Amino acid sequence: MAAAPAAALKARQAIMRLCAHATGAELDLALAALAPLPAHAPLRPAETGLVMLQGRIGGDGAAFNLGEASTSRAAMRLEAGPVGFAYHLGRDRTKASAAALIDALWQDEPRREAVEHALEPVSARLRAEAEVSARQTAATRVNFFTMVRGED
Repeated sequence: MAAAPAAALKARQAIMRLCAHATGAELDLALAALAPLPAHAPLRPAETGLVMLQGRIGGDGAAFNLGEASTSRAAMRLEAGPVGFAYHLGRDRTKASAAALIDALWQDEPRREAVEHALEPVSARLRAEAEVSARQTAATRVNFFTMVRGED
């Protein structure tokens, strides 16, 4: 039985990842595709703050404070009960609210497939960007091999 909740958790994480990497315009298009939207209200209004970023250095991986980054977060509750959450780097509170609403909509079982379909353009864009990055990385790959010199 633990496999089903784990699979659902991974699927929700994938949707939240798509929302995190989507632009505000892409999230607006996804919400427009899901119209009419059910009644919803902010559980936690979108707000912007700072988070401390940590880095690791050296062989032992000792953590150190790297600096601060602006982060926006929101929580949205559907009238039917599901609560969606979103955290994003940056100060776009509208994007955080839209992502939280999409997360809540995804948790509503009858809407799940429609939400995944509405986010497909974001998924396609991210796959295309990953392919471009992989090709650029592959073009710079250096294959090292052992060469025998005649001096031995």
